[in-house]
Amino acid sequence: MPRWLPRAVVLVLALIACFQLGSWAFHQLTGLLVNILIAFFLALAIEPAVARMSARGMRRGLATFLVFLGVFVAAVGFVVLLGSMLAGQIVAMVQGFPGYLDSVIGTINTTFHTKLSRLAIQDSLLHSDWLQKYVQNSATGVLDVSATVLGGLFRLLTIGLFSFYFAADGPRLRRALCSVLPPAKQSEVLRAWEIAVAKTGGYLYSRGLMALVSGIAHYIVFVVLDVPYAPALAVWVGLVSQFIPTIGTYLAGALPMLIAFPDSPWYALYVLGFVVVYQQFENYVLQPKLTARTVDIHPAVAFGSVIAGTALLGAVGALIAIPAVATLQAFLGAYVKRYEVTEGAAAGSAGAAGDPATPSPRPWRGRLPGPR
Repeated sequence: MPRWLPRAVVLVLALIACFQLGSWAFHQLTGLLVNILIAFFLALAIEPAVARMSARGMRRGLATFLVFLGVFVAAVGFVVLLGSMLAGQIVAMVQGFPGYLDSVIGTINTTFHTKLSRLAIQDSLLHSDWLQKYVQNSATGVLDVSATVLGGLFRLLTIGLFSFYFAADGPRLRRALCSVLPPAKQSEVLRAWEIAVAKTGGYLYSRGLMALVSGIAHYIVFVVLDVPYAPALAVWVGLVSQFIPTIGTYLAGALPMLIAFPDSPWYALYVLGFVVVYQQFENYVLQPKLTARTVDIHPAVAFGSVIAGTALLGAVGALIAIPAVATLQAFLGAYVKRYEVTEGAAAGSAGAAGDPATPSPRPWRGRLPGPR
């Protein structure tokens, strides 16, 4: 046996053990790493406001606290207003449901010549095995729902704390990062940081603008249909559909339908139709143009980045994919050497695009040489 073989075997086994340990640790810390990534992008989003307040003489920690306080107060006020509105509407819906059910049963009896009764239907539902099994399963799932809610609250607290520290200690964090890099690399890190702040702010600006357009459009429809609480519902649709990826559209459209259903089921269908049509307009017309302008990336790249982010990190990846790709594209663009387009290439591209201003080559009108 060669002398180096036992040592090589031990080295290979040690490397495999280190890889397995690192893989296990990474999978265990995936949730924490995702929370830190979200907190970092939130800190980048509020960085312009904090920096502006800090430039006026306010301490950076206090400025960060005031920004977070304003966001928290606005969010709590919106949730309380929407919760009180929804509770009142649900109570009115429950009180008016028996009368609506009687009208539906009367229509069915008149149309199909049946003899259905609301009391008989209620009695059959109350004594059905399906309802009893559903109640038992719901009772056993209360603990799971409570654990999910507590886990979500803990995750929000973790993201809030990390984002506060990132925003409050932003200059110190940049200095600590640059202190371990050579001077040539320090300028690149600072440039990447500034680009990330600009692109993240632009992305949030585009989302806010789309939320405003969506809220105004839905408010007009709600007023025309005479849906109760039209202003609050318009704000709900605008914010939820833009800042909650993937399922935000469904959550945003479900609440106005629920509010409009007691007045008229047809109004609920009209609201559903408008939500679907507007969503298509937003996905294929409004969102690509606004996103491409604010974060300066092609609409196809923006769409592909959202799909890739969703495949990698789910809803979180869909939310941060566009600013991350825009930051990477802008940072790499500074190191890509560009050249002037030659006249031949410019003429060829214009001719291929059908530019009438570019003269096309004249056709050859000579005679082909015949055989001698």
